Amino acid sequence: MNNLRTRIKVTMALGFLSLFMGLIGHLALTDIYHAEGDVSLEWNVLGVSALVLVIFIGYTLLTLRKILKTI
Repeated sequence: MNNLRTRIKVTMALGFLSLFMGLIGHLALTDIYHAEGDVSLEWNVLGVSALVLVIFIGYTLLTLRKILKTI
């Protein structure tokens, strides 16, 4: 049961990090849209945001599978 609590806490932390990265990604897309010159940093931010989102979704699915096995 303790392992399940840890998984849920990590999932929640990844969720909040995903929300934060979504906001940062929005700012990066705004800069890209306005063509602020060199936008390579903004594209890197979007890549990191996508990676965090993929990790969050994967970990969430694994956690939900673990929960379904225990109930």
